This record gives sequence, C-alpha cells and structure tokens, in this order.
Amino acid sequence: MIRPIMTNRMFLSLPSSAATAADAQTAQDLLDTLASLDEAACLAANQIGVAKAVVVYHDEDEQPHVMYNPVLKQALGAYKTVEGCLTLEAESKVTRYERVKVVYDELVDGALVSRKRDFTGWTAELIQHMIDHCKGKLV
Repeated sequence: MIRPIMTNRMFLSLPSSAATAADAQTAQDLLDTLASLDEAACLAANQIGVAKAVVVYHDEDEQPHVMYNPVLKQALGAYKTVEGCLTLEAESKVTRYERVKVVYDELVDGALVSRKRDFTGWTAELIQHMIDHCKGKLV
C-alpha cells in the first residue's frame, strides 16, 4: 500500500525499533511507496510513519532491495556531499563514505537471515542516508 510521507521532525528524530519478520507488510508498503515517487531512490520506515528499522533502496540498475536492521560496520573514503531528503525541504551538507560494510537482515521464507555486504558509490551513499534515518538522525 502506498503511504503518505511523514514530515513530523519530532517523530523522524526518534530512533527506530528493531524490525522482525512480522514487519514484512511495512517492507511491502515501503516498496510500493518508493515505486510511486518520481526520482526517489530510497526510503526508511519512519518516513511512512512506522518506527521500525526497515529500509528500501534502488541500486544502480533501478532494482529495489529491502534491508531489515541495517548497521554500518566499516566505512572508508570519506567525502563531503550535499543530499536532499523527501522529509526535509532543504538540502544538507554531510560526510559520507565511498565504501561501506553493512550488516543487515533479509527476509527469507518468512524468517530474518543475517547478511553482511560491501557497498560502494551511489548505493553506499543511499544506505548511509537510510541508516541515519533508522537512528533518528536527519541530514
């Protein structure tokens, strides 16, 4: 189901709770909402009013991916950039990393399975933005 974008800064500033396999509908709502938005590349559950650590993003090939409980474990190659956000009007200057290692869960046959993966470039930047959302950090 397509959900409205949350803009309440107080809500968005709260850290998200850990997600479980029971949050599969939230993941689907995120995918549906992201697909409905022009030029959006990623979305976190708190941006649709759900305080759970679930995020979705499109990779460089425009393929959607879901992560439950993503955690940044390693970051290399710091750089400064300017990012926009669906929930904020102004762009923000941030420090991001060219290469990141992320530990996250993936829903497989109704259960969360732990994964670890390296990301680079644009995808790494999107994931860092979403992890910030899960922490309640607004860029």
